[in-house]
Amino acid sequence: MYIALGCILIILASAYLGVLGTDMASVLALCVAIAVIFNEIGERLPIWNSYIGGGLLMVFFGTAVLVQFNLIPEKYVEGINTFISGDTGFLTFFIIFLIAGSILSLERDILLKSFAGYIPAILGGLACSMIFGVVTGLVFGIGPSDILIKYVLPIMGGGNGAGAVPLSQIYEEVTGDPAANYYAFAIIILTIANIICILAGALLNKLGTVKTEWTGDKRNLLRNNAGLAREDKKVQTGVKDMAGAMMVALTCYAVGRLFSKVILPTIFGASIHQFAYMIIFVVILAATGIIPANICAGAKRLQSFMTGACSIIIMVGMGCDFDLMELVSACTPANVIIALMVVVGAILGSAVVGYLVGFYPIDSAVTAGLCMANRGGNGDIAVLGAADRMELIAYAQLSSRLGGGIVLIVASFMFSFML
Repeated sequence: MYIALGCILIILASAYLGVLGTDMASVLALCVAIAVIFNEIGERLPIWNSYIGGGLLMVFFGTAVLVQFNLIPEKYVEGINTFISGDTGFLTFFIIFLIAGSILSLERDILLKSFAGYIPAILGGLACSMIFGVVTGLVFGIGPSDILIKYVLPIMGGGNGAGAVPLSQIYEEVTGDPAANYYAFAIIILTIANIICILAGALLNKLGTVKTEWTGDKRNLLRNNAGLAREDKKVQTGVKDMAGAMMVALTCYAVGRLFSKVILPTIFGASIHQFAYMIIFVVILAATGIIPANICAGAKRLQSFMTGACSIIIMVGMGCDFDLMELVSACTPANVIIALMVVVGAILGSAVVGYLVGFYPIDSAVTAGLCMANRGGNGDIAVLGAADRMELIAYAQLSSRLGGGIVLIVASFMFSFML
């Protein structure tokens, strides 16, 4: 601890004296210094560490507070945003290895069974969120069409870039009204729902410690299947195996880019994200058994490193990109309650349908429910971090990407018939 404190003081002193740069190494150093402080507080703070989300969520909110009160110099905020979510894209790098490791670590039969039942779980959450949203809207005197179009679709649309933005474009094409008019309200509702999803993830994780039969080992969805992940200790792995796994993961990402940009960018008019195609391709590789066991084990080791060492760094970036005042200004009682009930509907619908198709209800609710109702890729990381289920990232990305695509198709019909 005294070495860590010494490192943090040196990094922070360099930053506040203005001598720390905005290159990748400098930004990474600052992210580590901020993350370690808030992570230690969150892991030790009573109630917070058990019910709110522990260290990861404290890093997220703590960083957001620092940015809100200008306690991080502006040039470093911009540097962190660029490094995590901008041109450098460390978040993309992070997600690539989580997806590859989480899928390649599953046995073939379990993999196929879990992905086959996942789309019904997503649809169950979407249907139930619509029902809960409409009923709650009637209490506040808001009609069903307004609830579905202004609340449910933005929340369940797969995030901002893959959801709210294309939804606003569809809205403009159908109505002729500027897309900005729809987007301005959609992003506010989505932001409120995203915070609710993160907190709900932490509560579901706590529920799993009480109702142990409702959840598994936090690495798989299927019930009654012990030891679903390959045991890495049975396969000797070295640096070359991890390098091979890195090559496979990055190649799968390249395939995803190729399909999403050139070969098949849309299906039924809905844009398909590169991560969705990447997941499909990794599933194909895993299901066919083409990838050797040592490379699969190497992918698992890469994923474990990214999850264990880099999650708190990612949360610093999430906090820097979050506007607390935007959230506060939008928190009217009606908006909060409606958003809450839409999220509750997503949780219950995905949990019930997930259970019927053989999933653990808590894990299904986190991935097929909450990861449909959050702000996409960033929201997935925050929700899975709060729920302590980062190894379920592949399912979360399916919710945000393929699930979001389903919502866009549904929205095209809804906008045409209801507006």
